[in-house]
Amino acid sequence: MFSGEVQGVGFRFTAVRLATALGLAGWVRNLSDGRVELSAEGARAVCRELVERLKRQFMVDDVVVSEGPASGVLTSFDVKY
Repeated sequence: MFSGEVQGVGFRFTAVRLATALGLAGWVRNLSDGRVELSAEGARAVCRELVERLKRQFMVDDVVVSEGPASGVLTSFDVKY
């Protein structure tokens, strides 16, 4: 979960571009409370790299990270609406 200035600034589409370049699968979506939710599957270090790159490119106030097992069914990284 990302909070800060993360909606209306190209965050989701940048997340898709970066995640795809890093070889991650998953999704990203805006939440009604102004946060952005992102779910990524891949190597832990690569997922962390995605988070760090997004934090550098946008005015992120806070990130909450939860780790768990990968579903194994995702094959691409997309925007959820």
